Amino acid sequence: MSQQTIQLYLKGAEANQSDPYRKGNLIVLPEKGRVIVSGDLHGHRRHFEKIVDYADLENHPETHVIFQEILHGGPEDDYGGCLSYRLLQDAIRYKLLYPGQVHILLGNHDTAVVNQGTVMKNGREVNVAMQEAMKREYQEHFGLVHQAMVHYLLSQPLAVKTPNKIWISHSLPADPYVESFDLEIFNRPYTAEDTRRPNPVYLLTWGRHHSPEALCRMAERLEVDLFVLGHQPQDEGWAVVGNNTIILASEHSHGCLLNFELERLYNIELLSERVVPLASIL
Repeated sequence: MSQQTIQLYLKGAEANQSDPYRKGNLIVLPEKGRVIVSGDLHGHRRHFEKIVDYADLENHPETHVIFQEILHGGPEDDYGGCLSYRLLQDAIRYKLLYPGQVHILLGNHDTAVVNQGTVMKNGREVNVAMQEAMKREYQEHFGLVHQAMVHYLLSQPLAVKTPNKIWISHSLPADPYVESFDLEIFNRPYTAEDTRRPNPVYLLTWGRHHSPEALCRMAERLEVDLFVLGHQPQDEGWAVVGNNTIILASEHSHGCLLNFELERLYNIELLSERVVPLASIL
């Protein structure tokens, strides 16, 4: 079991690096097709399954599914340990089945795993809770399994860019860092050091509460029109910020996804019409 899990993480990392649409740390999508974007999942297996069914990749080879923030949350073991790593493993298996259609982005909870940092969710420290569950499952092999998981997480792309000028990432740098943010991070290999404060991957994945002005300036720097982000909790499953940003959440009963076409140009009003409540998917 432990060796199979290690091999799964290693194969997942290889699939991330060899993704046919990967350029540096970006996924650059083609000019035709459909995109389905999930907000933060945080261990929500039923919503993961709904997204998989909704995408139906076997019958839709031009569809791309984008996941983020799978870890931390959801089912627990008998001792309160977080079992979300099992959902990540299923997402990797999905990626291996459809290597050019499934794209899993790096999020801030992933960087907490990389750095074995403290991360709170719903008033609970979830990183230690996940490690304790993994120790119970993998026992003396925990160290090697966790090392393979970290290797996988550091292989994930940082963002998706589409030909119709939509940018999808877990978050963006907070307002004070917009001008100084090093865009070269999207071109060079990133390391664990880049995920630590105040380095660029940390800034990209942990930024919150962006002003409309900062979002417009970041759009100029990245040469895009619209952003689709996660990271910030949304009680209604989604929200619009300014005139160019949608924030999605998929981890609770009001969770949503976004579904749009690559051939079509969107403004924020048209893109907002493409938000789909997960509760509407049977």
